[in-house]
Amino acid sequence: MLFRSMQSRHLKLLAAATLTAWSLTAGLAHAAGVLTIGCREDSTTFDPIKSAQNRDTWVFANVYDTLVRVDNLGTKMEPGLAESWDISKDGLTYTFKLRDAKFSDGSAITAEDAAFSLLRIRDNKASLWADPFNLINTAKAADPKTLVVTLKTPAVAFLSQLASPTVSILSEKAMTKMGEDAYSENPVTSGAFTVDEWRKGDRVILKKNPNFWQAKNVSLDGVEWVSVTDDNTRMRMVQNNELDTAIFVPFSRVEELKKDKNVVIHADPSTREDHLLINHEHGLLAKPEVRQALDMAIDKQSLVKTATYGQGTVAYSYIPKGSLYHYANNLQRPYDPTAAKKLLEQAGAKDLKLNYVVNAGNEADEQIAVIIKDQLAKVGVTANLQKVDPTQSWQMLVDGEYDISVMYWTNDILDPDQKTTFVLGHDTNQNYMTRYKNDKVKALVAQARIEADPAKREQMYVELQKLAKQDVNWIDLYYSPYINISRKNVSNFLQNPLGRFTLEEVVKN
Repeated sequence: MLFRSMQSRHLKLLAAATLTAWSLTAGLAHAAGVLTIGCREDSTTFDPIKSAQNRDTWVFANVYDTLVRVDNLGTKMEPGLAESWDISKDGLTYTFKLRDAKFSDGSAITAEDAAFSLLRIRDNKASLWADPFNLINTAKAADPKTLVVTLKTPAVAFLSQLASPTVSILSEKAMTKMGEDAYSENPVTSGAFTVDEWRKGDRVILKKNPNFWQAKNVSLDGVEWVSVTDDNTRMRMVQNNELDTAIFVPFSRVEELKKDKNVVIHADPSTREDHLLINHEHGLLAKPEVRQALDMAIDKQSLVKTATYGQGTVAYSYIPKGSLYHYANNLQRPYDPTAAKKLLEQAGAKDLKLNYVVNAGNEADEQIAVIIKDQLAKVGVTANLQKVDPTQSWQMLVDGEYDISVMYWTNDILDPDQKTTFVLGHDTNQNYMTRYKNDKVKALVAQARIEADPAKREQMYVELQKLAKQDVNWIDLYYSPYINISRKNVSNFLQNPLGRFTLEEVVKN
């Protein structure tokens, strides 16, 4: 723990020094056609199978390409590195025809590279995304431009899974030569940009990839993902022309920033859901009655109204509103502090004390933490707030060093399988750090993935939403749009409903 906090402090000092130096040359960066994006977290890796952090997937989507893509409306599949595909009548064989494309080192992207990338997700012990890809029986190159994938059983979600940035196509030759660790720091890429430099704790510097198959459509010379933890500081930097764009406009600042003629506020439709994670392995939190009591102790309506300034709506299912198979009639436990208090007493949790990890600098999360702390106090629960850097908080959740913490999830694919697998049916990820376990739920997740009948499949996901709510895998809080900011001279900057920024389309005037 000491090492972490010392490291975090060191990184912050380094970031501050670098930021000062960079501010002096900001004009130069702007003139060069480099788009600067302010966000909270730092990158953690460039290995797509080893991260589930949104910041990482945003960068993966810039530097890698996938076999198939999702359009900017987040509604349909489009060709990526595969210009076409065919699915056999029995749903077991997928044949992809790859277009002529090159990696950033100038070598050809082949069907062998695609087969290697898919099997690596399935077989690598460090892969966070193995479960959906265990369905793959074989992945082979019939020739350099033809990839043939056979499945053990039909899976409706399989094609959708391939569009996730976590299923990026990597260079087999480069990874074998460099080794995994070196590749994850300085990769050979298949997308619109290459990694020029990673200044840890500060920024990731990307340069246009001249070998990208759509390079002629990319107007930017480069992109810099800049880590600025504090929400309000990021906004000021955009207003002061120190950043071109920034992610996550605080709800409290939306109306004020709309009055600034030099900036544009983007409120894009999203699949985002914010929730209170609960560590099921920590003491009394293992009891369903305790988790139910916590759910009833939180006044979601009041929280959403106060913290989102009317921008959000109360969430009640892990499959967000507007997504495939969302269950609109899912249980919403009433706000009932009296019943919550009674339930806690019955469960032997009368004076429950909880370690609440909060993302420092995240205005909404900090505000929500105070609200939840006060509401829990009314039912006799003490929540000790521990504010930490967002990159550090993520690691604490992974390590299980928390009781409760607010996080959010953005769907990466159109099908509900990915999120469902990750939060309800996964071992590797400890069900999104909650350590939630229910064998019946896990079996149903696996069944739903391969069910071909849409009506039966929908019913399975309805049942999963009911069971998750019954067990209180976490506490649903709110749905909200993506709210980002850019300067007036930037066009086509948007976040699609699945969270991806298609920076290859951004123009900076």
